[in-house]
Amino acid sequence: MKQKTLAIAADQGAGFERYRKPTRRDEFLRTMEEIVPWEALCSVIEPHYPKGVGGRPPIGLERMLRIHFLQHWFNLADQACEEALYDSESLRRFVGIDLGHEPVPDATTMLKFRRLLNEHKLGEQLFAKVGEVLQASGFKLKTGTIVDATIIAAPSSTKNVDQKRDPEMHQTKKGNQWHFGMKLHIGVDSQSGLTHSAVVTAANVHDKHPLPDLLHGGERRVYGDNQYASQKELIASKAPLAKDFTNARVRNHRGEVDEATRMKNRNKSRIRARVEHVFGVVKRLWGFNKARYRGLAKNATRAFVALGLANIYLGRQQLLAQVRP
Repeated sequence: MKQKTLAIAADQGAGFERYRKPTRRDEFLRTMEEIVPWEALCSVIEPHYPKGVGGRPPIGLERMLRIHFLQHWFNLADQACEEALYDSESLRRFVGIDLGHEPVPDATTMLKFRRLLNEHKLGEQLFAKVGEVLQASGFKLKTGTIVDATIIAAPSSTKNVDQKRDPEMHQTKKGNQWHFGMKLHIGVDSQSGLTHSAVVTAANVHDKHPLPDLLHGGERRVYGDNQYASQKELIASKAPLAKDFTNARVRNHRGEVDEATRMKNRNKSRIRARVEHVFGVVKRLWGFNKARYRGLAKNATRAFVALGLANIYLGRQQLLAQVRP
């Protein structure tokens, strides 16, 4: 065991900073420390992680995974994450870095780790592994799925080296406004509110096209907004026993409003609103409302990891009850 430096001893209550109290960041990181299935997630990456044979030993896998998760939770780019780790003792404590013995991994190391995840499509595998762990912890897939999609904006400027926009991103019109970027399509369990499937496409792909890929097949009810109206054949192709509970359009071809249909839509929307909790965590709380990288694949990796972490965060109360009896 390494000898504690003066800084570490101070943070652990050896007489310095007597009046410091835990912040919300401290409480959040403490919770994540306890409920994230570190061993299971590391097992997904370990077969692809460098072994350091014949060269300098690589940084520990779990340490790099913790840093990668910090980047998601606090919306940090590589250089910003490196500086934040030097600046914040609570972040260093979570990662397990003692500046008295070792430096913080640099931004290039973080970039190489992210490239490793992209190259082997490990974002999807991490998302799937989180789902397996949650199901083993008591979160079961029920008979209802809520489907929805959200736009993730991408830079539309051409003031870059290539003098053009990202060719894999496209524009779409929502309401009376045009948006350029990608779409994140998700399928959410109607009872637990946890995401069980996701698809990433360009923004110009209609919401209905990835619909079969958002269902697990055992549904009895499928909820969605009116973008998924009249898609019974698509639903039946994946979930033959499912009934269509998507919102119907309330205006006919003459522009008249059907009040009975509107009331039914309101009742469905009380359940469908749970999908917004996922988007609220991923986009508002963690800042994934803009594409950070060029290309769909890199942003898809970020999206799948963010959704897996969002599932852990949304289920934190039940998970904490299991680790803090």
